[in-house]
Amino acid sequence: MDMEENKKVFNIGTRSFVTALIVLFALMIFTYALTFLLPAGEYERVVTDGTESIVNGTYHAVEGGMSFWKWLLSPFLALGSSGAFTVIAIIAFLLIIGGAFNGMDDCGVLSYMFNRVYRMAENRKYLLLPLVSLFFMGLGAFVGSFEECVPLVPIAVALAYSLGWDALTGLGMSLLAVGFGFSTGVCNPFTVGVAQELAGLPMFSGIWMRLLTFVLIYGLLMAFLIPYAKRIERNPKRSPIYDPALIERWVSLRCEFVADKKKDRALVWFACILGAGILMILSSSFVPLLQDIIMPAIGLVFLLAGTISSLVSGMGLNKYLKSFAKGMLNILPAVLLILMANSIRYTMLESKILDTILYKVVSLTQNAHSGVVVLLIYALALIMELFISSGSAKAFLLMPLISPIADLSGISRQISVLAYAFGDGFSNVFYPTNPVLLISLGIVGISYGKWFKWSAKIQLAILALTSALLLFANAVGY
Repeated sequence: MDMEENKKVFNIGTRSFVTALIVLFALMIFTYALTFLLPAGEYERVVTDGTESIVNGTYHAVEGGMSFWKWLLSPFLALGSSGAFTVIAIIAFLLIIGGAFNGMDDCGVLSYMFNRVYRMAENRKYLLLPLVSLFFMGLGAFVGSFEECVPLVPIAVALAYSLGWDALTGLGMSLLAVGFGFSTGVCNPFTVGVAQELAGLPMFSGIWMRLLTFVLIYGLLMAFLIPYAKRIERNPKRSPIYDPALIERWVSLRCEFVADKKKDRALVWFACILGAGILMILSSSFVPLLQDIIMPAIGLVFLLAGTISSLVSGMGLNKYLKSFAKGMLNILPAVLLILMANSIRYTMLESKILDTILYKVVSLTQNAHSGVVVLLIYALALIMELFISSGSAKAFLLMPLISPIADLSGISRQISVLAYAFGDGFSNVFYPTNPVLLISLGIVGISYGKWFKWSAKIQLAILALTSALLLFANAVGY
C-alpha cells in the first residue's frame, strides 16, 4: 500500500467535516435568533486581583443586538475578543500536532511503534483496554489534561483496530476516558481548583466524594466498553462505522515486524521527550507558572518529539519539512470548526444576551427545595457548557452566582462546586460545540451523528448517576 495515497489516517474526513460544519452553522443561526428573542442585559462586574467576577443582584437591562454582517463574520471577529489567546493557542497547538504526526507517519515511525505495542498486547488485549482507559482517566482527573491528549487519540484508535476492535473503541478508551476523568475533577486545577478558590473553599477539599465518583464512572465506562469491544471482535460488521477500506487503512500500520535499529532509536527519543512532557503536565498541578504556558509547552514537546524521532529514523530534513507542511494543511478544516464554535460565545457576549440567560436560570432557584437547586446548578453548568467549553472561564463566570444561590438555598458550597464540575465536564465529549471532540472525530474520520448515537447511552447513564450522586451528597451534608 502506498503511504502517500492510502495511509492518511490523521486527515479530517470529508463526511465528518461536513456534518460538523452543518451542526455548528445551525447552532450559529439558533444563537443569532436568540438575540432577537431575548432582551439584552448585564450584571455588574468587579475585578479583584486580576480576576473578573459577577456582582449578584445587579442584573439590569441594556441595549444590545448584533448586525447580520457582524454575526456572519463572527468566527473571525472573535479572534480579537477577550479569551482569543486560548483559541489561538489551541489552533497553533493542533497545527503543530498535525505536522509532527504526519512526519512520523511518512517516515514509518508510527507504523513501527504500533507494531511493537501490538506484539506486546496481542495476547493481553482485555487487560490492556482497562489499563489504557485508566491512564487517560487519571490524566483528566488528577492533572486536568484534556486538549493535551488529542495527539494520543490516533494512537489509541490505531491500537484498537490492530487488536480487532474499531475506532469507537479507541475513542472510548482515550477521548471518553480523559473527558470523564476530567469531569470527576479529583484534583483538576482548571475546574475544581478554580471553582473552590472562587467559592472560598480549601483547594481540593472534599476529595472523598470526587474519588467515589471517579471509581463509579470508571466502572461504568468499563461496563460499556469491554462488552462492545468483544462484540466487535466477534463480528466487525456490527460496528456502526464498519468500513473495510477504513479498517485496511488503519490496520496497514501493522505489518510483519522487522527490527530496525534506527527506528528503535527514534522511538527512544520519542518516548523520552513525550515522558518529559507528561512530567510537565503533572507538575503543572503544583506550579502555577506552568499552568499559564502548558498548552504551548506541550505543543513544543510534540514538535520536538516528532521532528527528532523522524530525523533519527533516517528521514531527510527537506522531506520532513514537506511532510510537516502537508500535515498542517490536513488540520486546516478543524481550524474552521474551532472558529465557528468560538463564534457562538462571541455572538452571545456581543449581543449581551449571555447574562440574560444566566439571570433567567438563576431566577428559577427562588424558593426551591435544596435538592432541586443542586440539580438546577448542574443544569446551568450543562447549558453554559454548550456555549463556553473552557472550565476555568466558566468558573469565573458562574461561581459568583452559584455560591450565593447555594447559601440562600441551604446547600453547601462544596456541593455547588461538585455540581459545577459535573456540568462542566461530562458533556465535553458529547456537545458538538467542543473543539476537542470535533477535532478528534475529524482526525479519526467519524461523523458527529454516529458518535452521538454510539455515546448517547453512556451519556444518559452518566447523567442519571451524577444526578443521583449530587442528591446523595446533599442528603449526607457533603
